[in-house]
Amino acid sequence: MRISPRSRSLLKRRSGSAVLRARQPYARTRGDGTLRLGWHPSPAQAVVLAFATVILAGTLLLMLPIAAAGTPATFLQALFTATSAVCVTGLTVVDTATFWSPLGQFIVVALIQLGGFGIMTFVSLIGIGLARKMSLQARLNAAVEVRTVDFDDARGVVSGVLRLTVAIEGGVALLLALSFGLIQGEPPLRAITQGLFHAVSAFNNAGFALFSDNLAGYVSDPTICLPICAAIILGGLGFPALMQIRRYGLNRHGWTITTRMVLLMTPIMLAGGTIGIAINEWDNPGTLGPLPLGAKVLAAFTTSVQTRTAGFNVIDMGALDPATMLGMDALMFIGAGPAGTAGGIKVTTFLVMLAFVYAEVRGTQRLHLMGKRIPQLAMQQAMTVGLLGAGCIGTAVVILSETTDASLDALLFEACSAFGTVGLSANLTPSLPPHAQFIIITLMFVGRLGPVTLGVALARARRPVPYDLPEERPIIG
Repeated sequence: MRISPRSRSLLKRRSGSAVLRARQPYARTRGDGTLRLGWHPSPAQAVVLAFATVILAGTLLLMLPIAAAGTPATFLQALFTATSAVCVTGLTVVDTATFWSPLGQFIVVALIQLGGFGIMTFVSLIGIGLARKMSLQARLNAAVEVRTVDFDDARGVVSGVLRLTVAIEGGVALLLALSFGLIQGEPPLRAITQGLFHAVSAFNNAGFALFSDNLAGYVSDPTICLPICAAIILGGLGFPALMQIRRYGLNRHGWTITTRMVLLMTPIMLAGGTIGIAINEWDNPGTLGPLPLGAKVLAAFTTSVQTRTAGFNVIDMGALDPATMLGMDALMFIGAGPAGTAGGIKVTTFLVMLAFVYAEVRGTQRLHLMGKRIPQLAMQQAMTVGLLGAGCIGTAVVILSETTDASLDALLFEACSAFGTVGLSANLTPSLPPHAQFIIITLMFVGRLGPVTLGVALARARRPVPYDLPEERPIIG
């Protein structure tokens, strides 16, 4: 095989490239025997392409006449639903309970499970089952998707994710099926179907429901609300935290700092959201006002849990007080734990940002958190994720406010819900014009993958700069 001088030069320059570089070369032989270079997707690009491919496939499946209960879905309706399902968001433009046929509902829940479990993780699982091993590229792809730092243990991570998913979804599905069957009086097959659908939707923080009013009909039923809340919270902790809890129990010495941060912030945000919602909405006739005392507390807690990026609603989101909506915007933007089924910028990112600001105010050069020193790179990444996330939401809200007649607080609520892959809606998304729904679709896609992952996937390969510029410090503040 002959190698052209240009290809030989390129190979020499790129021989030391990092494994996770945004673009990776691979070799192909031309007809004349010379070697030419092609493009091979990096792990970040592979994840983005995998999600986009599954969304497109789901769109085509949902457009089939047999997927709808009546008139077949349009391209926009199918695309929006597929994106919302794969990105485990829960925002809808059609009624899931009545618009889709049983086959369409099965496609939706399959997309939810695939999106929540992780497409590259699922592909890696198939590879393990067929070949009993994972290739290096498969380990890298899975490691990027589940955010593990040790890609050599990717096979163990994938297997652990599968076991946790089956155990939690199975347990919650059983509890819900018993409640639907024994308490709500549903036929056995329908009770099992409803229990399984809502367990998958809850654990994957999706928020899709098989009822036209979502879960508003069960606002005072703890046998429905609490198992769903438990699944949402567990899914929002993230797979690394769940696997460490399973392995070490309550022994904090075995936990990583990520698990400690998640378990610290989760109860704080749940309690803060519950108290804030209860105080603001206690006498609101459109939300908690008409409910008895116990139902008010349950509804406030359930609604707070939904801001963890789930999206089930037990009260009318369109009737919320503007102050409540603003507080929920913040909770949806933060989201839940990393490397799980939740969205948002993640609680770890938010806590690092808070700690960074606190350290700067105190004049501390190094950032210490929970007995550990946080590296400079982590601080830079946290600030980047936070600013990019806020920029995405801000840009979308500006465009939507200029092109629609909706109120600013409703648009901000909808944008935060889409970016945080939450699914709560102020009754606005179905009535948005097509271009606005495409913006919401984009926010869901970016929010599920993360702005940094998407940016790395779209960026060119990093090139070293052989020079530097004179340093000068600007005035800050």
